[in-house]
Amino acid sequence: MTLTTEANTAPRAPVEKPRPRPVRMGRWFIIIGILLGVLVGAIVGFNYIRANAIKNFFATMKPPPTNVTVAAAKSEVIPNLINAVGDLAAVHQVNVTSDLNGRITQIMFEAGASVKAGMPLVQLFDGPEQGDLASFKAQAKVAELNLDRAKQLASRQFGPQATVDTAQAAFDQAQAGIARTEAVISQKLVRAAFDGVLGVRRVEIGQYLTAGTQIVTLTDLSAVYANFTVTEKDSGTLKVGQTVRIGVDAYPGRKFEGKLTTIEPQIASETRNIRVQATIQNPEGILKPGMFATTTVVLPDKPAVITVPETAVDYTLYGDSVYLITEKKLDDGKTDLTAVRSFVQTGDRIDGRAVIVRGLKAGDRVVQVGQLKLQSGVAVVISSDPGPQIPAKAPLN
Repeated sequence: MTLTTEANTAPRAPVEKPRPRPVRMGRWFIIIGILLGVLVGAIVGFNYIRANAIKNFFATMKPPPTNVTVAAAKSEVIPNLINAVGDLAAVHQVNVTSDLNGRITQIMFEAGASVKAGMPLVQLFDGPEQGDLASFKAQAKVAELNLDRAKQLASRQFGPQATVDTAQAAFDQAQAGIARTEAVISQKLVRAAFDGVLGVRRVEIGQYLTAGTQIVTLTDLSAVYANFTVTEKDSGTLKVGQTVRIGVDAYPGRKFEGKLTTIEPQIASETRNIRVQATIQNPEGILKPGMFATTTVVLPDKPAVITVPETAVDYTLYGDSVYLITEKKLDDGKTDLTAVRSFVQTGDRIDGRAVIVRGLKAGDRVVQVGQLKLQSGVAVVISSDPGPQIPAKAPLN
């Protein structure tokens, strides 16, 4: 049997969901706007306060004094010099040669030796000339006998005067032959022309030597010439007898002194320079011809000028300047030192000091070391460290 259960098919009432409350959008915009305004105002206010604080800090901040080394300007007489470059030349220097052709039979010197004037150096073969000399001497002896005999006969009226004249001519001819042959023989013995030092030997025994071929160099090193040029402007201050000092690279730091001996009377039209020559005594023989030399002509002193150490001058395209130390008395009795940039006109620079033509007076103190840390008007304190020493020779690098 089938049972049928009747379900409750009556429809249920729908469940109502809660309705969302409407959002008030305008209120949120107002709140966000107020917050943004407060944030922007805070940022602006903070930047304003910070800028004023920085401004007041730098306005009232006084940097600590800069440590500098100071030197005083001096009034001194500086050497009046003309500097130039030149070279050295020997007072006496020759290439020893022969006047005649011939074969070398004897070399009588050592390379590099010191010789005296007239010392024989090289002997050329002179056998034929020695034979001619003997022949002429024999002829001269016979001619002399004939001349004496002719004179005796003529004095007794036993011979004509013409015989005497012929004998005299024969004798004179023989004497002339002797003199000529002796001259040729002397030419074949090459001698030193003056005292000096020989160079490297250029010949050998047995070599056939043609006239003019160099045998050896002979140089007198007792004195040397220093040849150099100066400008046309400086030529008016030069006089013969002025002191000249030279320096050479072979002996750094050493000076050799001499006298100005020659002034060229003409000025070169190409360079407008004038050539001058000084003589330097060289008793040690250490100065060699051909050396490069730096020369200094010592002129009469000029009036005293103001000088400062060269390191105190700042050379720029806008002009030369120094930092001048000025003093200011404070209310508490202390002294405030400041460095003020002062433009000056400079002159020559000699031995590490610069001549100040205008802008300083004797006794003014200037900054010698520490300019790179300074600005005009800053406070400074003087260091107890001494200034840099002037080197005896300028560095090469």
